[in-house]
Amino acid sequence: MPTLTAARNAVGLTFFLNGLVFASWVSRIPEVRSSFELTNGQLGLVLLAIALGSVLALPTSGAAINALGTVRIVRLGAVAATVGMLAAALGLGHVLAVTVVGLFVYGLGIGVWDVAMNVEGAEVERGLNRTIMPRFHAGFSGGTVVGALLGVVLIELGVPAVVHLVGIVVLAIVLIFRTSPAFLPVPERHEDEERTSAARAWLEPRTLLIGVMVLALAMTEGTANDWLAVALVDGHDVSHATGVAGFAVFVLAMTVGRFAGTGLIDRFGRVVVLWGTMVLAGVGVLLIVFADHPVVVVVGIVLWGVGASLGFPVGMSAAADDPRRAASRVSVVSTIGYAAFLAGPPFLGFVGDEVGTLKALLVVAVLLMPAALVVPSAREQRVPVRADG
Repeated sequence: MPTLTAARNAVGLTFFLNGLVFASWVSRIPEVRSSFELTNGQLGLVLLAIALGSVLALPTSGAAINALGTVRIVRLGAVAATVGMLAAALGLGHVLAVTVVGLFVYGLGIGVWDVAMNVEGAEVERGLNRTIMPRFHAGFSGGTVVGALLGVVLIELGVPAVVHLVGIVVLAIVLIFRTSPAFLPVPERHEDEERTSAARAWLEPRTLLIGVMVLALAMTEGTANDWLAVALVDGHDVSHATGVAGFAVFVLAMTVGRFAGTGLIDRFGRVVVLWGTMVLAGVGVLLIVFADHPVVVVVGIVLWGVGASLGFPVGMSAAADDPRRAASRVSVVSTIGYAAFLAGPPFLGFVGDEVGTLKALLVVAVLLMPAALVVPSAREQRVPVRADG
């Protein structure tokens, strides 16, 4: 049987690698726009391929985890993500259709990978009997920091995107296959119980409200992932590398916020901490859009990163409060949350075509206001596990 410590370390590495692969792709987004001579709206449609793949894969991920376990599903997701990223890299600058199809397959893989690692993270969190999910997501953010900084260096050195991305995905899949056997087993369920649980989760008011909260906060995070570097280039007239460096500052701030957030949540509870971080995110976006001084813009990036740090991991923990239905509920919440990645890129792209890429970021500040109303749905619920559960 895997030990709790080994499982914690394996899950942390899995989150890190997920972030590393993702940020490596993000660092090349401005290059996608320039190499194919795309408008912001057209770039948004290209980015839509990732979210579309993820949203199609997510609804069945919970049932797949219940049937096959987190180890097999994480591996399956990593393989699909690797194949997709390789195709996207090979098409970059040559055949747009190949890049789009590759991103779609990458989205399929990253979606099931995401649900499986969150279910496993919740299992480890229960075993430790303390909040740790934000730190797993900090591992994801740490991976994005490394991926973004590595992207800056490789772009400055003129390393082709295909060499960069192929190297990253090969490293990721090798490490996933080596470490995933340390995962803890998820609670066993009967086949008919799996189907009932998966269907019932879509009818639970609390689960759906958590999903709506995660939807808004995922867009808060995802907008920066897709558009911050481009917005800095367009709105503040900086170089491509500087724009990617701004994204690196954002993910670094997210990483710090996720490490610090674990203690704050244990002390003050999920609701109070989430409300506080949402205020920081809104203020940060306003500073980035309206400030002229570079230092103030950097402060805005930091506030946005800290403010966006806890929404997704807290939503995953809240969905998994009951271990008996964790996989199904995490699948539902992830599906709703990933709708932000489905609608966000094209919506922000078309808004950017009308008002400019920088001002389009204000959409985030607007969405945070109604999102605050559903935050109480994520309040802690300690559910005892029955012997017959």
